[in-house]
Amino acid sequence: MAPALEQLSECLWELPATGGMRVPGRIYADAGLAEALRDDQSLTQVANVAHLPGILCASLAMPDIHFGYGFPIGGVAAFSVEEGVISPGGVGYDINCGCRLLATDLQEGDIRERMRGIVDQLFRDVPSGVGASGAIAKLSRKELEQLLVQGAAWAVKRGYGSPDDLDHTEDGGVLPGADPAAVSDRAYTRGLDQVGTLGSGNHFLEVQAVDQVFDREAADAYGLREGQITLMVHCGSRGFGYQVCEDYLAVMAEASRRYGIELPDRQLACAPVSSEEGRRYLGAMDCAANYAWANRQMIMHLTEQALLRSLRLQPRDLNLRLVYDVAHNIAKLETHRSGGSTVLACVHRKGATRAFGPGRAEVPPDYRAVGQPVLIPGDMGTASFVCKGSEAAMDQTFGSTCHGAGRVMSRSQALKRARGRMIDRELESVGILVRSQGRKTLAEEMPDAYKDVERVVAVMDTAGISPRVARLRPLGVIKG
Repeated sequence: MAPALEQLSECLWELPATGGMRVPGRIYADAGLAEALRDDQSLTQVANVAHLPGILCASLAMPDIHFGYGFPIGGVAAFSVEEGVISPGGVGYDINCGCRLLATDLQEGDIRERMRGIVDQLFRDVPSGVGASGAIAKLSRKELEQLLVQGAAWAVKRGYGSPDDLDHTEDGGVLPGADPAAVSDRAYTRGLDQVGTLGSGNHFLEVQAVDQVFDREAADAYGLREGQITLMVHCGSRGFGYQVCEDYLAVMAEASRRYGIELPDRQLACAPVSSEEGRRYLGAMDCAANYAWANRQMIMHLTEQALLRSLRLQPRDLNLRLVYDVAHNIAKLETHRSGGSTVLACVHRKGATRAFGPGRAEVPPDYRAVGQPVLIPGDMGTASFVCKGSEAAMDQTFGSTCHGAGRVMSRSQALKRARGRMIDRELESVGILVRSQGRKTLAEEMPDAYKDVERVVAVMDTAGISPRVARLRPLGVIKG
């Protein structure tokens, strides 16, 4: 039985600190979403995270919360660097799974009659599916080590994009603490030929139209207007990041025992941030995060080439540009206000998005007056959203917000529910073309398997954490 929720405000609920909890749990949700959570195991996970040493303020969860490995997906937790811990379960297996939003000079009317050709070309040119190999030659070990240190800049230096792309990527597309020596041989083997691939599951490449603008000032700053064609890439660090997580879960299980850390759930295996194990995991995780940024940079290049080929345009006519790229699964050292002072914290965001407000130096200069762009993807049948970071996020959530709709069905449940249905035809009947390597993925990722993303985004808008800027309607989707 999950702990009892107490309502603090219209969109904020609390699990009071009881037993071994060092801080309360706080969950952003409307009344209906909160009611649906009352018997959900993810609330127990929120409470479990609150037991960990050095946790600051509260164990947080966003309205897209659902059950995950150790930490809930949709969870945020910040730990003191001096007294706190770092946990692979607080990042997840798909390290730096994230979103990249691309804008064009095209309007919906320019491509409406050409969508089928566009989607077919994207499906041919951007590798997708389980075990897909990259569109570039298999890397050598030395080349992969360089990529792990340089991140997205590795791709830009080789002509796959421009330096402007790095300016509009979270952290410039690279975490400086990457330590290739902290990565296993198995992870290297898995990462050599997957750069420039979407993967499978909930990852996608989507052609969209800006359907509605809510905040004209922020939309102008981000270069978005109604009717404009955009594209969104949602993917992560592929088998490389998965292996890094797998390797360090074993390391942290032993470290938890060695440092005498009492865990309410063994999946919360962790080590002090300042320990040798903590530093090595952070160095390996940074490598995986950099791999993901290089991967999305490559996919952006492949997407541009496919569009130029399909539409027979020159680059200047398409004018494809990066609006922003954000991570969803990551742990980072950041300065935040907590308890009346500024602290260096290790912020875990698992299925959560950074949402830094106006004035933060980490926000690109051309966006700094309005706040960081926040990208929140829907499922393949619903809208995605561009929101913006806020001062409220800096004060309440360590600059964090939701990352998507959040599952309400397991993949096996979705498969049963989809039996006998043609998900691709259902989507085409409402104007969304879908290409996938197989029907199984479409069934697992059907819209019914997710919460209502409009409702999830509305919670964070009402709370003032990540106000809405624009709504993006899907036209065509590439799935693994």
